[in-house]
Parts: sequence; structure tokens; C-alpha cells
Amino acid sequence: MKKILIRADDLGYSEGVNYGIAKSVKEGIIKSVGVMSNMPTVAHGLKLLEGVDVCLGQHTNICVGKPLVDPSLIPSITNEHGEFKSSKEYRSAKEDFVVLDEVILEIEAQYERFVELTGRQPQYFEGHAVSSKNFFKGLEIVANRHGLKYNGMAPGSEPMMVGNTMVYMWMDSMNPDYDPEKLLKDMVMHAHDGAADVMVCHPGYLDGYILKHSSLTIPRTMEVDMACDPAIKQWLKEQDVMQITYEDL
Repeated sequence: MKKILIRADDLGYSEGVNYGIAKSVKEGIIKSVGVMSNMPTVAHGLKLLEGVDVCLGQHTNICVGKPLVDPSLIPSITNEHGEFKSSKEYRSAKEDFVVLDEVILEIEAQYERFVELTGRQPQYFEGHAVSSKNFFKGLEIVANRHGLKYNGMAPGSEPMMVGNTMVYMWMDSMNPDYDPEKLLKDMVMHAHDGAADVMVCHPGYLDGYILKHSSLTIPRTMEVDMACDPAIKQWLKEQDVMQITYEDL
């Protein structure tokens, strides 16, 4: 039987996002959730998932909000206000400005905060996507240091090893004609034998913070609707696929 994994990123980004993720887990098909442990509303998000059977990973973030490390120690990834440089700055950079030793400090701090908040290690480990090879190198170093299950970023549509399993990633939310139901069904219908196919979602509701700080808005609400749609849940049950979490990789 082919294996699929449906993941929600960004728990802690804002209260609106937290509510959307919580609904998508409790009433929907999301079983793995990435936690942004540096964000002010992360405790709120975790509280909403208290007592729920969900796989929690670290969604390491270096482009939204404030770092956990003293900004003076990580100047390559912070601005004059002591906040992270924006994702726009990463996208427009002609070369990788992230200093490896600095980003490792912040990745490690976010890992320690995750453990402090949840009382356990992340069940998987990955990064809020920015265009930086040093960031992903730092993630891999910290993951190996603590024996964590690392989900990196493969070029293009190339698969990658996560744990003991070859994984194919599916994400389309930034496309203007994005349809989360279509992407899910495409993934299921084209799932790979002897591997796992992962759909990366960002379900959430919109509030002032997310509208001000994220370019990904309406698709978040569409993904909540898709994840909780009874027809989608029934359709998934009828397919010859097994829904797994990162614990199964």
C-alpha cells in the first residue's frame, strides 16, 4: 500500500493560524504539525493541541519575528531592530548572506525552546523555507547532533531520504491558481511505490498579524476547508493509500 503524509506548517505564526491548524487536526486530515518555537503565540497554538494525538516537528524559522538568541550574536540574519531579516531579503539576495555558525546558534536555541515547551524532542526537523544553503546546512548539523529526523529541501522535484524512507514533497500553495483539493488528489493518484509522498500545507485563519507579515493568505483558509471537508475525508478512506506521520518514516 502506498504511503502519504499530510503536514501543516507554521503553528505559532499567529493566533489565527493556530486556530486553523487546530481545526485541521481535530476535525480534519492533518496529522503532522510544524512548530515555530520562536514566535510569541506558540504556547497558544500548543495549548489548542493539548491531549490531541498529533506528530509535532520543529519548523525552524529565521525570517519572521524575533530570534531567541541575542541579535548582536547573529547579525547576518537580523536587522537593526533586532528582528529577523524578511523572506523578501533572502529572495532578493544575490549571494547567501547567512553565516553558518550564527544560524546554528539560533537553530539550536529554537530546538531547546521546543523541548522546553513540549517536554520532548521534535518528531521531525525542518525549516521555514528561505533561499540559503547555509541555513539548510545548519539544520542538518543540528539535526545530526541531536539524532533528529531531518526533512531537508531537495532540488526541484527530486526525492530525499527522511529517516529510512525516500520522500517526495508536494507543495503548490504559492501558485495563483492553487487548488488544495486538486493537489491532494494528484498526490494520491501519483503516489510512489516503496516511498512516501508528503503534502505540505499551511492551514490557518487570517488575522492582523498574518496579513501584515505573510504573503500567503487566502490559500491558508482554503486548506482549512479542504482538510476538514467530509467528502475529502471519505474519498481518502476509499483510496488504496495509508496515511502516516513522520513517526512512521
